[in-house]
Amino acid sequence: MSIVAVGINHKTAPVAIREKISFNPDKLSVALQEMLSQVQCKEAAILSTCNRTELYLVAADKYDITQEKVIAWLEHHHNIPASTIIPSLYWHSDQKAVNHMMRVACGLDSLVLGEPQILGQMKQAYSQAKAAGSMALVMDRLFQRTFGVAKQVRTETEIGSSAVSVAFAAVNLAKHIFASIEKAKVLLVGAGETIELVAKHLYENKVGHITVANRTLNRAEDMAKQVGADVITLAQIPQHMADADIVISSTGSTLPLIGKGMVEQALAKRKHRPVFMVDLAVPRDIEEQVSDLEDVFLYTVDDLQSIIAQNMENRRKAAIEAEAIVNHQTSGFMSWLRGLNTQDTVVSYRKQCLTERDFLLEKALIQLQGNKAPEAVVAELATKLTNKLMHAPTNAIQTAAQGGELDKIVYLRDVLQIDK
Repeated sequence: MSIVAVGINHKTAPVAIREKISFNPDKLSVALQEMLSQVQCKEAAILSTCNRTELYLVAADKYDITQEKVIAWLEHHHNIPASTIIPSLYWHSDQKAVNHMMRVACGLDSLVLGEPQILGQMKQAYSQAKAAGSMALVMDRLFQRTFGVAKQVRTETEIGSSAVSVAFAAVNLAKHIFASIEKAKVLLVGAGETIELVAKHLYENKVGHITVANRTLNRAEDMAKQVGADVITLAQIPQHMADADIVISSTGSTLPLIGKGMVEQALAKRKHRPVFMVDLAVPRDIEEQVSDLEDVFLYTVDDLQSIIAQNMENRRKAAIEAEAIVNHQTSGFMSWLRGLNTQDTVVSYRKQCLTERDFLLEKALIQLQGNKAPEAVVAELATKLTNKLMHAPTNAIQTAAQGGELDKIVYLRDVLQIDK
């Protein structure tokens, strides 16, 4: 039995190459079936994200899956020359392939170390392969073990606990400043990618209410629908500033949109209840002098970057612990996989049967020494040994019958030579 992980990612290929080898989710089932027949693998799964595309393959023998077959299939499927693919491709087999999959699921191979989204994408790849019928025992067990490792890493290390994006850092700071963010009212200024990410984080943290201010309402309305926010124009900011407990701004304006005077008037209406403000824009959206006001906590993008740098260092330390967990779990999975080899399975089964025999034989000898009738001892030994040996096959037949798995019943009858 052999496992292969092959693909490209943000480290090996620019986006211009990655987008050519990405897979359309709607056509993934067809691609998986193609791989089973054309790459000559027994099981297959595909992980396709903006930062990576990876194929996970299982074959009966390591010589069944070759780089030539995989590259030829990618070349044909995506209609791109092999010369475009080869320089960016990496190839891992067996233990290295298992280790790679587990590292990916834990965020140890991500663009942002420890990011959690990749685990959800791995789970989606698993579900798609299941639905396509391209997954069997080995791949299923590998994905399940991989999910377990990722959960263990999240639970036992600090790899995902520190903010490493300005959007996440801004929301994290707000959570530390406010006792209950669920009651806070937020004003977001801008509707670009950064503010959209901030809005998403706030929504996930069940913030009280969000208002989005933008130059053009159409763009803001599209984003606002996703998080249940209200929309206003930039000109309406002074009227809404007093209601905001949190103000986060990120626009492309060349001049500040929020001045010291505007904030002073808002504070007077708020009766000097504090305001948390984050300026993620360069050039600044919020006048520098606003930080002089007593009831304002103003952070700039530089302030957040220093927090992020420290958090990244924390994640790097946690990654060392995570790698140790992954290595241990990789070894455990490979031990299980080796147990599937025919010789090992026969040896294990014989050992199990002989252990049962020896246990019952020892009990029988003790009974004979206690002057129990030999005929009764032999009869009891035969009955108990027969029951022990029948137990597992009987359970398997009953389970298959309950599940309506007729093909499995036929297989078991053949293995147990019932019809002979």
